Amino acid sequence: FGPDDKEQFRIYMRMMENFSGCRVLAYCVMCNHFHILLEVPPRPKVALSDEQLLKRLGALYSKAFVATVAKELAGARELVAQGMAADGDAYVQQIHERFTYRMHDLSEFMKTLLQRFTRWHNTRTQRRGNLWEETFKSVVVEDGLASKTMAAYIDLNPVRAGMVADPAEYRWSSYGEAMGATGKGGAKAKAGLVRAIMADKG
Repeated sequence: FGPDDKEQFRIYMRMMENFSGCRVLAYCVMCNHFHILLEVPPRPKVALSDEQLLKRLGALYSKAFVATVAKELAGARELVAQGMAADGDAYVQQIHERFTYRMHDLSEFMKTLLQRFTRWHNTRTQRRGNLWEETFKSVVVEDGLASKTMAAYIDLNPVRAGMVADPAEYRWSSYGEAMGATGKGGAKAKAGLVRAIMADKG
């Protein structure tokens, strides 16, 4: 992957983060692979409101698509209010569940991220078929020390590969983004690293 590929991968990763409710704590996009330290919170006990759902959808879908879902929800709410929907709120819940089953889920996060990037890359390079050699591998990281160690391992990838001397110089990593290598000093990257470091403190 070149610079444009790495940047687009990061864009899709952040889109999925905003949609899914998962948190990217650390990441590094290399030339032929990537690493992500992802926190997957449990599904909330209280269902998303229509407004919250639409906001999440806006992170991943076009304004036109979100407007269509908003119209569908408004129609369903109206039927419920008028007592015309046989199952009442179950009708609205079905609309929500078309999307929420993909939230707070590692497999769905990775599936959507990889599919979206593959479609973009294949269109850009006029190629077809699978882009990734094999399915992603995941390791459960539970305690604070493991989280810190994993975040450091991920951000030091470009240093070990001899691409940079300082991880802050590598713009397609959480540390580089947090330290401003992207020119923006990403707030999400900073928050993710703080979360990884403070994992043992709740």
